[in-house]
Amino acid sequence: MLQTYLILCASAVAGGMVNAVAGGGTLLTFPALILALGSTAEATVIANATSTLALVPGSIASVWGYRREVVHMRKWAMLLAWPSLLGGCVGASLMVGQPAYVFANLVPWLILAAALLFALQPQIAQWTGVGQHHQAPTIHSLVGIVGFQFLVSVYGGYFGAGAGILMLSALAMMGFENIHQMNSLKSSLGTLINLVAVIVFMVGNRIDWHYAIAMAISAAMGGYLGASVARRLDKRLVRNAVVVIGFSLAAFYFYRQWSASS
Repeated sequence: MLQTYLILCASAVAGGMVNAVAGGGTLLTFPALILALGSTAEATVIANATSTLALVPGSIASVWGYRREVVHMRKWAMLLAWPSLLGGCVGASLMVGQPAYVFANLVPWLILAAALLFALQPQIAQWTGVGQHHQAPTIHSLVGIVGFQFLVSVYGGYFGAGAGILMLSALAMMGFENIHQMNSLKSSLGTLINLVAVIVFMVGNRIDWHYAIAMAISAAMGGYLGASVARRLDKRLVRNAVVVIGFSLAAFYFYRQWSASS
């Protein structure tokens, strides 16, 4: 039992740090919870919901770590808060309302999609022009960004890994160039998505409270630490580590799914 808690808390600390720096903490906490809870369809759903709750304090701590940058992004946070809340609610409701086996069957594909997003992050940054000068967004482009944020939030409420990369891409298309300010807004919006998703999961009784509290405390420490040292970390190393973990997990879950069906 103690070993299980140590593994889960370590994954939560690492997940909180990774979320603050590059996103993708779910790829660390979710499989750790599967290891603890089992691999049944119902356990998979509970692991996802518990992982979401566990990472919320880390997201909040990350926002606090970026508090100087958050001030500069207040206007955009207010604009994108509502599609984030609505989309997160829709995504979480979809996961709670559908049969458990549906989510379990989608897990390998969700993890693969998240790993691909991380692997393509440099290309996404180039395509969307991160670090380049952009014109101020028009009304039409703002409407598109709000709609895109809603769709990202639906995915974030449903599973979440990789949603941060998509949000950073949208912010780049809006003309932002300061990666730390972008990370602060990403963390703020991600916190809103996770908070509303957690409420839905709590109402649907999908959270394992035995592990959630210890992991939440651990993720809070990781989130604050990650935001505090993000400027000194080599983001390429962090992203590459998450990519390797993501593709390895996707391969494992595809193999397990294939073995169960053969």
